[in-house]
Amino acid sequence: MGALRKGQGRRPLLGAAAVFLCAGLFAGLAAAAQLRLAPIKVHMAPGQRAAALTVTNEGSEPAAFQIRAYAWRQTSEGADDLAPTEELLVSPPLSRLEAGAQQVVRLVLRRPPTEREATYRILFDEIPPPAAPNTVRIVVRQSVPVFAPPKAKVAARLAWRIEQGADGAAWLVALNQGSRHAEVREVALATADGAALAVEPPALPYVLTGATRRWRIKAPAPAAGQELRLTARVDAATLEERVIVGNGTVP
Repeated sequence: MGALRKGQGRRPLLGAAAVFLCAGLFAGLAAAAQLRLAPIKVHMAPGQRAAALTVTNEGSEPAAFQIRAYAWRQTSEGADDLAPTEELLVSPPLSRLEAGAQQVVRLVLRRPPTEREATYRILFDEIPPPAAPNTVRIVVRQSVPVFAPPKAKVAARLAWRIEQGADGAAWLVALNQGSRHAEVREVALATADGAALAVEPPALPYVLTGATRRWRIKAPAPAAGQELRLTARVDAATLEERVIVGNGTVP
């Protein structure tokens, strides 16, 4: 397997660990995943241009792997998107480890970001050996976020609103108007009298700079003009705001 060449198409973001079944007979399963990658999230310091990952072969057999770098964006609809990039270099992009061995993989930015945080994803794939007869190899792919802030001070700034779709569904929407990502968890909505509204979380908690993230509000949908109380964990802080359905937050 070679490194992905520049010019190949964009692809949707894969989850933190996507499981793939390699070709073979389904009479049995053989777990091929024996490589451990650390850390599982990379936060560079302001202005930092290099970071390191460590790959460890915890299995009893030699194992090979491939690592590729992608620019990570979010669309106006809140979907995650990856595109091949040459702005983040990976060395080595391909390697083989003996049982019990380790390999340090370096990540190097070709140029530092200037005004806002740059975001990437590293896709880590174990290259499985040929499957034994009557077995299928199960391989784990990891997707590691990489956040690279500039030297200048950056901060997330979320603006919240509730939208109602043509199908009657309601969505809680966060727009990040700041210069760094926000990590949003434990989102909850309640009516003025304290009744909780069920909120369906997205697959990933990140809201990248300049992007949106949407949480579907499960039935029954709130009425237009209704005031709701929003609480969430944003990075390490607790957020509490009031939101009007069909409008933004209440000052």
